[in-house]
Amino acid sequence: MNVDVATGTWGAPQLDLSAAEATIDQAEAAAWQGVAQPRRGSALVADSVSAWFGSHKVLERISLAMRPNEVTALIGPSGCGKSTFLRILNRMHELVPSAALSGKVELDGVDIYGPQLRVTETRLKIGMVFQKPNPFPTMTIEENVLSGLKLSGTKASMDKKALVESCLRRAGLWEEVKNRLNALGGALSGGQQQRLCIARSLAVAPDVLLMDEPCSALDPMSTRIIEETMRELVQQVTIVIVTHNMQQAARVSDQCAFFLVEEMQQPGGIVEAGPTAQMFSAPRDARTADYIQGRFG
Repeated sequence: MNVDVATGTWGAPQLDLSAAEATIDQAEAAAWQGVAQPRRGSALVADSVSAWFGSHKVLERISLAMRPNEVTALIGPSGCGKSTFLRILNRMHELVPSAALSGKVELDGVDIYGPQLRVTETRLKIGMVFQKPNPFPTMTIEENVLSGLKLSGTKASMDKKALVESCLRRAGLWEEVKNRLNALGGALSGGQQQRLCIARSLAVAPDVLLMDEPCSALDPMSTRIIEETMRELVQQVTIVIVTHNMQQAARVSDQCAFFLVEEMQQPGGIVEAGPTAQMFSAPRDARTADYIQGRFG
């Protein structure tokens, strides 16, 4: 870090500060050694991804760059492959026995389907929050937050109590549950359960967080809190969200990709992708404009 100071003040003769700056740089570097730096999200890139369920092709050559520390929204009518694409991004697609895919998905340049990353490692790096909140109902709030670490055999990055508080704060839930961490997760409201699931995902320190319509079953107040949480979290992780709510996509996302099936029984594809502000104000494709403005879908 360079020191930004004037080389001469109040008529004093100019001074050569290069030696002083070098000394300060060395001192700061020494002071920061061993200190954890703020987390940054990862780049996620899909290259010509196609997908099938049995003989039925559901996605056709999807290429999309999801930038680090940005929210990318996947929009489009039901049945055009958005959720399937989301599941491909953390290798959940292959859990379906008849599923197949081609193409490549890279996390910071590493193919997540290649030999360098194991499936479990990929899913730790790329977390998922589902449409319906799914906390473990018989576990306490604290146990729910820590459950991902336990199930994956991952060591906590800090004291467990501190980790629970940190994750619940980042998920916007701490103030509501800090005095009842031993209460069952299943006893929380729907919006609180969804934020608990976000906290659970954060505990394993993912680089990317995938969210499949996380607010579709929530009331407006809970939706607002989730959206505020997303805008805070994106400073540390990359977020990809599927949503049918155009207002939500406009509010929370930096980038947007519009998926569409041209004809029945045809695979879904991307019609248009780019900065959300541009897509919502001046879309390049008439079909994008029609969908955003509610003329179909």
